[in-house]
Amino acid sequence: MNICIFCASSPRIPQVYFDDARHLARLIAEAGHTIIYGGGGVGLMGAVADEAMAHGGKVVGVIPTFMVDVEWAHPGVADMRQTQTMAERKRMMIDLADAIVVLPGSTGTLDEFFEAMSDKKLGLIGKPLVVLNTAGFYDHTIAQLRRMTDENFMLPIHFDTLAVADTPDEALRLCNQKSDPLPLRSAAVN
Repeated sequence: MNICIFCASSPRIPQVYFDDARHLARLIAEAGHTIIYGGGGVGLMGAVADEAMAHGGKVVGVIPTFMVDVEWAHPGVADMRQTQTMAERKRMMIDLADAIVVLPGSTGTLDEFFEAMSDKKLGLIGKPLVVLNTAGFYDHTIAQLRRMTDENFMLPIHFDTLAVADTPDEALRLCNQKSDPLPLRSAAVN
């Protein structure tokens, strides 16, 4: 299985996020799955790639050429695919994946998360979408999505396409659950 991981590139974040990212990467590698990630060499991105490779895992990086030009690409990832834009990068990562896990991150990670969730809502993808909610990082985001549902901005079926995990073990287990695409007509609220 190809598991896409969306996550932070910042190296200055609390250690708890690195711990869970490494734990998840090790579990994925030991299970024989492939990690698809954003190609970076630092932050959670670098930690995920390093840990997976240290445990014999396969890692595929997807990174825009402009990031390669400023040497942001992980030098140890042999399968590094380049795109022209951030949008192409995100699309390729989603398309290559059989499941998607969202780790803590900033605006880029949220952009990736919401595009994947919108794709699920529209029935464009039928793959598990899992949020690893380390230390409650996504509590407010999940609460906002719940409010959108409660106030009829989206249907409960759309909120329910999101799986939330509190631990890396649970995240990997949720990646293995079947997830069928929703019919396009379910995208309409009324």
